[in-house]
Amino acid sequence: MRPFVLSAALAMSAAAVAAKPVTFEMPEEAVPAELADEAGEPVVAACSTCHSLEYITTQPRGKGAQFWRDAVAKMVNVYKAPIEPADADAVAEVLTKRFG
Repeated sequence: MRPFVLSAALAMSAAAVAAKPVTFEMPEEAVPAELADEAGEPVVAACSTCHSLEYITTQPRGKGAQFWRDAVAKMVNVYKAPIEPADADAVAEVLTKRFG
């Protein structure tokens, strides 16, 4: 059993040495039409630092202001998004107006 373990360990070590890093290029993100104007800038600036803007546009529509305030608060408090309180209020307001 011991020679098998040693052989397996050597084989894995050789494979690890021969492995090459994988590289890829991310596609350029387009700003969704709902956020592509001056009023959408706070959302684009704050939210795109952590996730795609498409993530926002796929959220359920018509959930209301409290849904968006809670969503922004979660991003700040749970995921530690670097958003100032005044900016968080502005982001939630725009999201409410654009996505209900």
